[in-house]
Amino acid sequence: MASVFFSYSHVDEALRDQLEKQLSILKRQGVVETWHDRRIDAGEEIDAAISKNLTSADIILLLVSPDFINSDYCYDREMTAAMERHAEGSAIVIPVILRACDWHGAPFGKLNATPPDGRPITQAVDRDQAFLEVAKAVRAAAERIGKVDVDTGVARTRFSPPTASSAVQRALPDTPRSSNLRMTKTFTDRDRDRFKADSFEFIAKFFENSLNELQTRNPGVEGDMRRIDANRFTASAYRNGKALSRCTIFVGGDRGFINGIAYSDGEISASNSYNEMLHVEFDDQSLFLKCSGMRHMTGNGRDEKLSPEGGAELFWTIFMAPLQRERG
Repeated sequence: MASVFFSYSHVDEALRDQLEKQLSILKRQGVVETWHDRRIDAGEEIDAAISKNLTSADIILLLVSPDFINSDYCYDREMTAAMERHAEGSAIVIPVILRACDWHGAPFGKLNATPPDGRPITQAVDRDQAFLEVAKAVRAAAERIGKVDVDTGVARTRFSPPTASSAVQRALPDTPRSSNLRMTKTFTDRDRDRFKADSFEFIAKFFENSLNELQTRNPGVEGDMRRIDANRFTASAYRNGKALSRCTIFVGGDRGFINGIAYSDGEISASNSYNEMLHVEFDDQSLFLKCSGMRHMTGNGRDEKLSPEGGAELFWTIFMAPLQRERG
């Protein structure tokens, strides 16, 4: 069984939890066992526990985000130790790109990151699929270190079958406890309103940056974004002066026909129609966005929980469709 160590910022704890869930099948098959600092019990010496597990892990996951890079502990201590072990061949280090940041110049920038192409997980329209790509990378790493049978995909048995007592002993961590410690969170109207406003601002910045990059990469293409007010902006894309795509994105209130962040084809001033909608919803742990599912072309379903990045990517996919169909 390969041991997996999570190096992460506590700001990204919710994302770490989602990743650990995606690794559940590997744990059930005996392919991996996981460890992170929330496994440290009261009274344990924190640095010693982290060092012990970091130096014994077979696979080290660097959960990369702006907060990870900003953390002296994550970057200067855990990452440095991880890269030393990777260089000596005693561990496999896998950068997992959680959130967008400038990571290519870091010491781990030379390593092949996951999800594929280093696309941040929070920018994925289907976040479960992105975490699945990470799980596949972990399984492949376990195969490379020889602790998984390549044909069956489960943990390899090397010696005679263990006795029941020895199997139980190996399955127990040094400080056994349940991982079922999560309690329900509550979210106020203020929390939801702030999340909606912050998501809209993120989408506006996302479109501004994407339009700039679009025209930089494609000669003859121009992008234009106009901020109408705090709750509305328009975006347009042209090729050789011909308008190929236009949209209006705006925020609706908590009452009436539109009660989220709306996408409408074309430049409109009214707020009584839309072609796609992102609603603010929540579960027992987090706030998220859900789309109305009107644009099936995006491949996004009603049941998917989207981050602001995922919502922005969904709207951008709709906006880009006419450009990608156009033949020049």
